Amino acid sequence: MGRAVTVATCALNQWALDFEGNLERIVRSIAIARSKGARYRLGPELEICGYGCSDHYYESDTLLHSFQVLEKLLESPATQDIICDVGMPVLHRNVRYNCRVIFLNKKILLIRPKIALANAGNYRELRWFTPWSKARHVEEYFLPRIIQEVTGQETVPFGDAVLATKDTCLGAEMCEELWTPNSPHIAMGLDGVEIFTNSSGSHHVLRKAHTRVDLVNSATAKNGGIYIFANQKGCDGDRLYYDGCAMISMNGETVAQGSQFSLDDVEVLVATLDLEDVRSYRAEISSRNLAASKANPYPRVKVNFALSCPDDVAVPTCMPIQWRYHSPEEEISLGPACWLWDYLRRSKQAGFLLPLSGGIDSSATACIVYSMCHQVCLAVKNGNADVLADARRIVHDETYIPEDPREFCKRVFTTCYMASENSSQDTCNRAKLLAEQIGSYHINLNIDVAVKAVVGIFSMVTGRTPRFSVYGGSSRESLALQNVQARIRMVLAYLFAQLTLWARGMPGGLLVLGSANVDESLRGYLTKYDCSSADINPIGGISKTDLKNFIQYCIENFQLTALRSIMSAPPTAELEPLVDGQVAQTDEADMGMTYAELSIYGKLRKIAKAGPYSMFCKLINMWKEVCTPREVASKVKHFFRMYSVNRHKMTTLTPSYHAENYSPDDNRFDLRPFLYNTTWSWQFRCIDKQVSKLEKKEGISPVEDVD
Repeated sequence: MGRAVTVATCALNQWALDFEGNLERIVRSIAIARSKGARYRLGPELEICGYGCSDHYYESDTLLHSFQVLEKLLESPATQDIICDVGMPVLHRNVRYNCRVIFLNKKILLIRPKIALANAGNYRELRWFTPWSKARHVEEYFLPRIIQEVTGQETVPFGDAVLATKDTCLGAEMCEELWTPNSPHIAMGLDGVEIFTNSSGSHHVLRKAHTRVDLVNSATAKNGGIYIFANQKGCDGDRLYYDGCAMISMNGETVAQGSQFSLDDVEVLVATLDLEDVRSYRAEISSRNLAASKANPYPRVKVNFALSCPDDVAVPTCMPIQWRYHSPEEEISLGPACWLWDYLRRSKQAGFLLPLSGGIDSSATACIVYSMCHQVCLAVKNGNADVLADARRIVHDETYIPEDPREFCKRVFTTCYMASENSSQDTCNRAKLLAEQIGSYHINLNIDVAVKAVVGIFSMVTGRTPRFSVYGGSSRESLALQNVQARIRMVLAYLFAQLTLWARGMPGGLLVLGSANVDESLRGYLTKYDCSSADINPIGGISKTDLKNFIQYCIENFQLTALRSIMSAPPTAELEPLVDGQVAQTDEADMGMTYAELSIYGKLRKIAKAGPYSMFCKLINMWKEVCTPREVASKVKHFFRMYSVNRHKMTTLTPSYHAENYSPDDNRFDLRPFLYNTTWSWQFRCIDKQVSKLEKKEGISPVEDVD
């Protein structure tokens, strides 16, 4: 009687609509699983077509090509004698479902549709799919002719069922179903299912891995069992980075951990586990067994196949391990770097161009590119042939081997310091020194001629010449002159991105990188269509606080000493005239709030779902040691005025790596208006009334207006 089962799970870097590449990676993962003795292989959610197809799911082509790939998988010798569990969309009775298709030896065993769809934050599955609402119910699914010709089956089971093999019972979950309060694994476990599988499309957010790992382990802590988790990896065509973390857990403990960030397109995790450990674990949980005796049974699909061998007493099994988590600074170093690599190699460009100002944000962006170069060199050193081939294609050299990150950085990364008469020598020096230390090809240029030409056109047409406020101009004049500088930099960034390599006698063009952090976007502290406008932005979802910690991490781990002076300098846009040769303008003074305050506002606004009044109520307690209720009211009002005045800028925000759950990205994550009544009259009046009550209670004389 067999008891040691060998199972495999995968993290695959699938690309939306890349049916050719997706098929190759799926087959490769199955072959690796088989070579390691696995009898069951689990892949990520919607791995055949790619998770991020969005409205392409409406197209019949997506369904057709998914079945064509399934046909190839069924016919492949790699899929023989192993239960294969793959993800794809399926149309059943004219309803589109997100499904697992489970097959063995050219026979489809079960098509299991997703029961709970992800429909919050970045996810809109209810837009394209319908959840299967018939619990423990199975129907006949009529297979397309191309599949019938391979399997010899006319119909197969479709619905909420489990697989009963010769030695155990398996039940499938899909991504969101693990996160729901009444997860399917609860009822399946009570009905005797011993192995739970979860195919996922779960994206990276800073500090999220703990939650995911805890959910997987807790799925079997109370009920016993084996839990197999697969996940998408990489950028499949959008702002998200899917961060792998494939894992296998048993009885509440991790037994196998996959990587969270790597450049490997295919990662396969295999574990051998003892079914008797599950049964003995469950045996003494009296409350679980009482509930199990009353459980409603699942339809069982009988499978004439075993995951174990008859004589496996001497087969070694896996022991529990401690999960190794990355620090947030490591996550920033690795996640956006892997995302950039995917974007670079798949866009078929020759590198990146970054306007490098010498401040924290652009310097952090440069460090992420440098980290990407580190990851590429490390992957090549470890024998990753895919990364080597991509690197050679990017630099147009079939004999090239990236070994030194600084040397590779010189080939693929151009930095550009765009000085004006308002720029200080300090920021120029800091940018130049950092560029030298990371190895980028660095350009120094002055934009004053272009700025004067643009302003000169305005003066010639209107007969008026605008002045900065320090020279007697109005705030409107001063702001317009600052915006001209910022927008000229954007134009020059794209010009140099297109022609720098041409001027150097090299082929290809460069992708322009933006470097506005999530807090500045939330406040709207950026010029629309300025040098924050770019092709992609690796730090657009990261807070200023986390970026500062990341800079310190780079000082310590990459020995980038140039970052020390960057860390100590106050953040500044350097768009207003210098005073005695020194910077007089600072970001926090311009914004009227600190970056630390902005981060709190962002989390309360988005994560805590707080409007002006609710935010005020929460902050009078959070800040009671440092602010009076009146001061809190003034701060909250100022934030909401600035947020609503500048919200329109989010409609043109550069596509950014999603790393924070308070991101203001207007694309699909933060669905709010961009045209507001910026007086917030009703909301602010509620705050004023509450301030008056609090002050009266404290014996403070009421003031007419809180502001």
